[in-house]
Amino acid sequence: MTTTETTSRSREEMVRRGKANRAEVPLEELARLDPGDDRDVVALIAAQGETRVQELLPVRHARMASSPFAFYRGAALPMAADLSRTPSSGIAVQLCGDAHLANFGIYASPERNLVFDLNDFDETLPGPFEWDVKRLVTSIEIAGRANGYGRKERRRILTATAAAYRVAMREFARQPLRDVWYSHVRIDEDLARAKEHLVPERYEAVVAILKKARSRDTAQAMRKLTTVVDGRRRILSDPPLVVPVEELLPDHAVDDIYEVLNGVIDDYAATLPSNRRHLLHQYRLVHVARKVVGVGSVGTRAWVLLLESLDGTDWLFLQAKEAQESVLAPYAGASAFENQGERVVAGQLLMQAVSDPFLGWQRSVDVTGVQRDYYLRQLRDWKASLPVEQMLPTGMHLYGRLCGTTLARAHARSGDRVTIAAYLGKSDRFEQAIAEFAQGYADLNDQDHAAVVAAIAGGALPAAEG
Repeated sequence: MTTTETTSRSREEMVRRGKANRAEVPLEELARLDPGDDRDVVALIAAQGETRVQELLPVRHARMASSPFAFYRGAALPMAADLSRTPSSGIAVQLCGDAHLANFGIYASPERNLVFDLNDFDETLPGPFEWDVKRLVTSIEIAGRANGYGRKERRRILTATAAAYRVAMREFARQPLRDVWYSHVRIDEDLARAKEHLVPERYEAVVAILKKARSRDTAQAMRKLTTVVDGRRRILSDPPLVVPVEELLPDHAVDDIYEVLNGVIDDYAATLPSNRRHLLHQYRLVHVARKVVGVGSVGTRAWVLLLESLDGTDWLFLQAKEAQESVLAPYAGASAFENQGERVVAGQLLMQAVSDPFLGWQRSVDVTGVQRDYYLRQLRDWKASLPVEQMLPTGMHLYGRLCGTTLARAHARSGDRVTIAAYLGKSDRFEQAIAEFAQGYADLNDQDHAAVVAAIAGGALPAAEG
């Protein structure tokens, strides 16, 4: 038997499996939403806060209460619970776990090209591929409502996003595996192709965003986040959003704190490839502060680390984010990785076409004696996101398709792309079912947001914007 025959037979088996799964769970079943009568979203959010920094929980709750879309961004846990009750395709991939449209963005590749990809993997874990698609498409429905799009316009964008996922997955299924792994979005090239679909002022606005992205580097972070005190570069204090470590631990000797932190850096460096480890060792730690980031992440421990090159000619800003158990774990199973920081890094490397060269993980024991896992990456390296709240329907249509295609590529890298493509099929049944689900879940999200606003008003959840 030749290799070609073996490969052909294997692909045939993958196709048969996809079609068999579709027969068992028809595409129309993906529209079903049955959250159950025992659902308590306020209790879930309150319980999630038990392992977080208590003084930051009012900030998190206030940010989630600010709008239905902001709530959705912070409510990955309730949706994970709801998705676990839905019919499953039975086809697993590496999930992002929080693939809403604001978790896609622009950043620099090591070759200094601007790329577009998923950029948040705090909740990554293997699970049914459609969970990510549903979270993405639902986010577009919620954003579309906030932007005042009509129902028919929203439905058109929802189906286009899910269709982009299906079409891209079927194309990836036809490609050699290495081509799938080499595939990535170079935002400059895609923008040039999209120019004909954008009115001139919108095109120029996107060009301005890309120009701004290139300015969001370490030098810009230095100007915004630091100052010089007694000849030494220090991170500016802006409590509770940015608090230097000396202010958080006033009763501890500064030298003792930094001795521990330098050990943390050494442990993290050991998780990098040897060449990147060599580069990191050309810098020394100068200052550290706790920083509040995002919406859903607020309350988890996040630190910014300022490092200076040994020759005094360069600076490096790293971000260390606490990695807790994925919100998917109670419903999709525990991670194969014992270190949650390693879970995040492994998922990111698997799903992203190009990743941060300083991406690594670390475990440490904090001053209270609690063991915590972290992952580290650069704080800013040409990072930017498109302004979802300012998009016209035409722009959201293009953006949704871009996100759908990007998500398909990420799933094709980690999962059985041929089986998924066979399950999705050639018709529009998949995108119609996903759009139907998204509209129903957006209604549920509105109810959940109202419940949290009421819980804050009633004192059940503390809230105070920092």
